[in-house]
Amino acid sequence: MTAEFVTARIARSAAEIGAAAWNSCANPDGSADCHPFTRFEFFAALESSHSASPETGWNPCHLALEGSGSVKAILPLYLKNHSLGEYVFDQGWAEALERAGGHYYPKLQASVPFTPVTGPRLLVAGGTQRAQVQEALLMAGMDAANRLKVSSLHVTFMTEAESSAAAACGFLLRTDQQFHWENEAYSSFENFLGHLSSSRRKNLRKERAAVREGGISFEWLAGNDITEAHWDAFFGFYMKTGSRKWGRPYLTREFFSQIGADMGGSVLLILARRGGRPIAGALNFIGERVLFGRNWGSGEFVPFLHFETCYYQAIEFAIANGLRKVEAGAQGPHKLLRGYRPVATHSAHYIFHDGLRSAVARYLSHERELVASAIAEAAQVAPFRKEE
Repeated sequence: MTAEFVTARIARSAAEIGAAAWNSCANPDGSADCHPFTRFEFFAALESSHSASPETGWNPCHLALEGSGSVKAILPLYLKNHSLGEYVFDQGWAEALERAGGHYYPKLQASVPFTPVTGPRLLVAGGTQRAQVQEALLMAGMDAANRLKVSSLHVTFMTEAESSAAAACGFLLRTDQQFHWENEAYSSFENFLGHLSSSRRKNLRKERAAVREGGISFEWLAGNDITEAHWDAFFGFYMKTGSRKWGRPYLTREFFSQIGADMGGSVLLILARRGGRPIAGALNFIGERVLFGRNWGSGEFVPFLHFETCYYQAIEFAIANGLRKVEAGAQGPHKLLRGYRPVATHSAHYIFHDGLRSAVARYLSHERELVASAIAEAAQVAPFRKEE
């Protein structure tokens, strides 16, 4: 660590660091269109609503580098006793170490809880030597992990440049893929369809027509237009759908009210209605001219309603508002068939146990090759017209 930094301290909540200090690192350029998931307001909502809390296995211990009386850098950190809500799966590593007589948990996780979205994880204030501070932050994270006697430190959904910095510090690199929609200056959804192959264009039109014929309309809500009644309806959909998939969903009802109050200008709630009654919804965030699809839920099954609410409505909104991209979250080969393209995601992992570290390094080398091949293959079968 350079002499500029006097202390590296652990904060037990985002609130302990404070909004001004946090956002000076998360948004060093002072952009009005900053990344929504690095903002203080998002972390504070997760923690104060008890969505990410010690009770749920997400114990905040954010690492702050301080000097000259101010916070210079932040690594959002959580001490965890499980691997839920991360979307970069390491349960197999945990099982291997446990079988060998070791203990994988607790571990340190540098991430945005429940949010598989690429963005900065090494948050550095302006007016500093960025590369030098990022290295200091990573080294301080490793030191904190060692002092806390945890098995490992994981930084997930980081930028590719940050992953290169982590590799230089001895982290193991991992890649995966997601599917994002890119706005090629389309004038309308129909203009976008014109760039797809005829078979896929026909299928998308059929899916959209089936939803319309079901008497379903859509409403885009943002800012003060989102009321507590809207959040009540959406939370019911979120709980019903999430409970069918993985048990109790992660986010509490209070979380939605808080992000509505504190981040309303960055929130887009898409509601599906039939006969004036809401039956489904999708929660999105806006930042850096990107629409980030995050949570979805429905009160009843309607064929293709998920695709329309989460993907096609998102594309229409992005085109109408001049956004450059839609990121629709984790998973999704089915997104490929609907005009979303494969992209790589990046994470970095520091494992203290020599045997497990060596085994994981070999595995990740092979996995990176498979992911690269999968991305290349997916790009070849994307539904766009061949001349494109």
